[in-house]
Amino acid sequence: MLDLFKELFGMKTAQNNDNNNNNDKKETTPMVVTKQTNIGAILDADPTTGKYFMEIGMHCLGCPSARGENIEQACWAHGTNADELVAKLNAHFGN
Repeated sequence: MLDLFKELFGMKTAQNNDNNNNNDKKETTPMVVTKQTNIGAILDADPTTGKYFMEIGMHCLGCPSARGENIEQACWAHGTNADELVAKLNAHFGN
């Protein structure tokens, strides 16, 4: 009865916590990145890739124009090597 009450009112039991912890693991969407890949598409596929853009000095990831750029454009604007960023992103996605 207590478990039913907890379930109805959103309270988690130990068993529910175990199930939820297993469901919280994010699986990366398979993606192959090229210099022409849109930054918004990469971030949508896996938001944790933002760290790679931050490393090249691209701190404006929420900006509409930044999300609309491709890798080549962003690297040109930030004076970094597009091939290196593409390699890091593909490694992240398991390619």
